[in-house]
Amino acid sequence: MNRITELFKIKYPVIQAGMVWCSGWRLASAVSNAGGLGLIGAGSMHPELLQEHIRKCKAATSSPFGANVPLLYPEIDKIMDIIVREGVKIVFTSAGNPKTWTAFLKEKQITVVHVVSSLKFALKSQEAGVDAVVAEGFEAGGHNGREEITTFCLIPAVSQALNIPVIAAGGIADGRGIFGAMALGADGVQIGTRFAISEESSAHPNFKSRVIESIEGETTLTLKQLAPVRLIKNDFYEAINTAEKQGADADTLRSILGKRRSRLGIFEGDLKEGGLEIGQVSAYINDIRPAAEILKNMWVEYEQLKRDFYERNS
Repeated sequence: MNRITELFKIKYPVIQAGMVWCSGWRLASAVSNAGGLGLIGAGSMHPELLQEHIRKCKAATSSPFGANVPLLYPEIDKIMDIIVREGVKIVFTSAGNPKTWTAFLKEKQITVVHVVSSLKFALKSQEAGVDAVVAEGFEAGGHNGREEITTFCLIPAVSQALNIPVIAAGGIADGRGIFGAMALGADGVQIGTRFAISEESSAHPNFKSRVIESIEGETTLTLKQLAPVRLIKNDFYEAINTAEKQGADADTLRSILGKRRSRLGIFEGDLKEGGLEIGQVSAYINDIRPAAEILKNMWVEYEQLKRDFYERNS
């Protein structure tokens, strides 16, 4: 038991990230049933669909689960109302000011965690009253911080400065990553990419296969003028990259980006024109497994590394 397992009432301090187009009720319930904390990714759902996923998740697990909510979501009021009405007790917020919704959620006895990419925003989140923060290095997939601070630098700084629990994210996909994060001062870990490539992930098979085939250096942080995002390089990325090299302004980049790029790539499986959001650690993932097996294997590896460390230093 530690501060994270106590906070969420879970067996392992491992959180499955709430990823767009990957983390529906099947993945969230599978991780929660295995002893971690599963999150439904509300960022890719209309309110009615989120309600459906919450209800199915409640039917599939009696263990705690939560939802990840990007605060810039256009229908945020409806999303929050559904979360409260459906009795979701854990909410991870991201992509916005935690002061906006934390007090509202806390009044409803909901545990609130905010995702940050720097010490500055971690301190602001603590001030806003959140129960914990996810400190995410820029190795992570999807939308990312402009500061480009690595997990290895971010976690020690945040864990030393904050009084609330710190969850490490970015570049963690196995027991070695968990061991490293804990050594850096984290109380738990949030894992996205490894669970995105699980059997229960709702990502398209084409996307999963492309991630497995990816090699070191194939992901990159782009669209920094708009909202930085880490992608696998493809035709869509090359169009953005060419435009940026030619000095394109934000409006031009928005026109190239268009709408639903991540859905096109992750959910519909268009590997050329879709946004293939995934983390750097994708280069070291080479199979698709059930989420429970992934969690069990990484925790066994973590425990063995911990025993080996203490034996060598006793």
